[in-house]
Amino acid sequence: MNKPAILALEDGSVFHGTAIGADGQTSGEVVFNTAMTGYQEILTDPSYTRQIVTLTYPHIGNTGVNAEDVESGGIAAAGLVIRDLPLIASNFRSEQTLSDYLKSQNVLGIADIDTRRLTRILRDKGAQKGAILAGPDAEGEDAVERALEAAKAFPGLKGMDLAKVVSCQAPYQWSEGEWDLGSGHADAPQGEHPFHVVAFDYGIKRNIMRMLASRGCRLSVVPAQTPAAEVLAMNPDGVFLANGPGDPEPCDYAIKAIEQLLETDIPLFGICLGHQLLALASGAKTVKMSHGHHGANHPVQDLDTGKVMITSQNHGFAADESTLPATLRATHRSLFDGTLQGIERTDRPAFSFQGHPEASPGPRDVAPLFDRFVAMMQARR
Repeated sequence: MNKPAILALEDGSVFHGTAIGADGQTSGEVVFNTAMTGYQEILTDPSYTRQIVTLTYPHIGNTGVNAEDVESGGIAAAGLVIRDLPLIASNFRSEQTLSDYLKSQNVLGIADIDTRRLTRILRDKGAQKGAILAGPDAEGEDAVERALEAAKAFPGLKGMDLAKVVSCQAPYQWSEGEWDLGSGHADAPQGEHPFHVVAFDYGIKRNIMRMLASRGCRLSVVPAQTPAAEVLAMNPDGVFLANGPGDPEPCDYAIKAIEQLLETDIPLFGICLGHQLLALASGAKTVKMSHGHHGANHPVQDLDTGKVMITSQNHGFAADESTLPATLRATHRSLFDGTLQGIERTDRPAFSFQGHPEASPGPRDVAPLFDRFVAMMQARR
């Protein structure tokens, strides 16, 4: 039998639908994602921590779920909102239905609502505090009132330091390479691994590590709060600043470490939250965006070449281009709203990109940034 579910927003909007995951209650920042594929990669992206993700594509769950496509240890999103969950999941790689996957991870989901109306609200009013009630929690005359109270009680992501929450607790090594049809994830290239990269885990996605490993990098992943001195003691050829959730400004431990690393000649490469942290460590400021960028179809222009790339995006904060100091220059810009997408230091071998060049999910247009990082380490040699 179908179980009821309620989605409530801080502005008073209420949606009644069907529960497709665990029973109970969850709250978070409600955002919309325009990607047509990759729902499993989206759900397991740690950058979605404390966010309820609305997928604008109407049919979600067609291809089921498999163990190879996860981007972390489990679902990171606080909840899932979709229009329609197909009755049958069909794919030769499918191991589980989306609904069963949500239940097994104790994550709430709601289907059978008007996601077009919801998307318009989020587009016009910005990301909203929200809550989902599912199963018995969504029953009773006061269910709507309880859902609205839960939505308004969420504190919001501004000022919330989540990088240290989702980060690994101890350092570890990574060697798995990129996935290929028929053979799965490749082992790291045989023979020498010419470059040792230390990666700060602020919520790192696995395909980022796979793309670095496939390029011959030996990866040492360290917790978000690791001091710069410990990283330097590992004698890295390069340092990677990972993606992650929450507000970058409270991450003073990361900003301090990056400032100290910038005093050396070690190449630095940042993605997403790592991009914002590099900007802060260099003297720029960040801002909370209205509804952020979430999707796999975002056009970004390379300001040096004029080339336009279609990119995967997931962020609610951005580096403020108007605050860039003389030591930073803009390299990429969003063609959706003109926000800053890439920076590089003019005095150090350090650069960063706001989007997700690892393409999980999404296009591979920006993958050459990994090659640039490797070339910088080679040049330092």
